[in-house]
Amino acid sequence: MRRPAFRSVVFALLLAAGLVVGGAPVPSASAATGGASYAPLDRPGPRLTVPTAKLRAALTCHGDPTKGPEPVLLNPATSVTPEQNYSWTYEPAFTAQGRAWCAVTMPYATEGDIQTAAEYLTFGIRTLHQRAGRKIAVLGHSQGGMSMRWVLRFWPDTRAMVDDVIGMAPSNHGSTALPVCRPGLTTCTPAVWQQQADARFIAALNSRAETFAQISYTVVYTHNDEVVTPNYSAASSSSALHTGKGAITNVAVQDVCPADTSEHLLVGTTDAVTYALVMDALTHRGPAKPARVNSSVCAQPTMPYVDPASANTYLQVLRAVPGVATLPLPLVNAVGAPEVAAEPKLRCYVFASGC
Repeated sequence: MRRPAFRSVVFALLLAAGLVVGGAPVPSASAATGGASYAPLDRPGPRLTVPTAKLRAALTCHGDPTKGPEPVLLNPATSVTPEQNYSWTYEPAFTAQGRAWCAVTMPYATEGDIQTAAEYLTFGIRTLHQRAGRKIAVLGHSQGGMSMRWVLRFWPDTRAMVDDVIGMAPSNHGSTALPVCRPGLTTCTPAVWQQQADARFIAALNSRAETFAQISYTVVYTHNDEVVTPNYSAASSSSALHTGKGAITNVAVQDVCPADTSEHLLVGTTDAVTYALVMDALTHRGPAKPARVNSSVCAQPTMPYVDPASANTYLQVLRAVPGVATLPLPLVNAVGAPEVAAEPKLRCYVFASGC
């Protein structure tokens, strides 16, 4: 059995923040992987339009990426900053390992247009790869576990820079869960519109191929996910990947520990099984293999380096409250993200006709 005490405290804080939501599903549409109307896979990516000074200021790095284990670029979830997502979890873990890492702070606490956030991520991948002189890994939670795939899809030069793509409860095929964003009826922030299961963004993301050769993809999800839905099985999982030439592992935490109760937020923060799978992917060739994870992880209450005695552990969760409250309550917008009445238009580079 997993020891629940500290995890329950964190979960309660997330619940109070509005991070854990639920409700009636909305109609979903499959994001088809075909579609000749979308850009060919090998067309060079567009020029970045965000000023370089902004891109550079948004990137925070620690350690020497030329030394030690494979460096990692950390990509945050919708409604939070990297500090709120990772400063009490994966950043101290990687620092203790001597593993260099960088983190990207997106506009509007990652609630703005994901197409704009992708430019920050493209810059981050190129910069860390250049500094390291070798391939890097990209690790993200929720939106952060999906949006790096937009970069790999539409900026093909980045594919040779990335060794591992690791998504924790990623929204690879959008979600059928709340909040319900419907044109003419509601307003939502851009990133929330774009992560609906029937979003044009999701269809473009998965067009032609979901994965690419020479890149390992590890998708960790949970059957208890209440934010990215459905996630009951790999075959029907919103998070799972299936097409393309990349090496893929889709694994639920319950595949390793059947009694694991972690939901969307804990999978991307404190879950010990997720951490074990992340580390397996980072320390072996190819994606994670669940069979290599020791069953003793099932008795661990949290991932290593999460300190229940540290004030920062709780401070970062509390700091995330204003942004997270925007998700189930679109009218409560404390991050300054624009509230829009429809999904942002796809950029011209997405289409076969180009710009």
